[in-house]
Amino acid sequence: MPGKTKIVLGVDTSLRSTGWGIVEACGSSMRALGHGIIKNRPAWPHSQCFLNIRVQIESCCRDFELDAVAIEGVFFSKNLKTTLVLGEARGVVISACAAEGVSVYEYSPRKVKQAVVGNGGAHKDQVAEMIKRILGIKNDLGDDESDALAIAICHLHGNSTIAGLAPCPI
Repeated sequence: MPGKTKIVLGVDTSLRSTGWGIVEACGSSMRALGHGIIKNRPAWPHSQCFLNIRVQIESCCRDFELDAVAIEGVFFSKNLKTTLVLGEARGVVISACAAEGVSVYEYSPRKVKQAVVGNGGAHKDQVAEMIKRILGIKNDLGDDESDALAIAICHLHGNSTIAGLAPCPI
């Protein structure tokens, strides 16, 4: 892409299936540079899962000249253990990015949907379809990859065209 580009890694954190997506923007044009899922086996202890997440996020940071990393903000679940483990996984992602010298920003799920679809109450399938259109992706995306790409797009919009989506530095 000619001109000044921005490259953002979006991360949809979870213990067993962390989605990641890297989006490059130049002006109003965007394209996916890569996306995938960091899988952790159910039999693995949390410590091994956290290590795998860290190693793979650090690899993304090293493989691309990232301008920023965007993650989904904390959510609260009725299950305290689930909320705690998700918080620990988010901490691993934030720490890995900080170790690689990349700033991390967080966005609420509602802001991500607003930035991508124009409706903070949009359904996952609406977000996934819009992600495919924005990035020109032909294949279907899994929820984790789609969410990660949406978070990256939200950051890029928040720093250029959509008012009210300024990042919250961590």
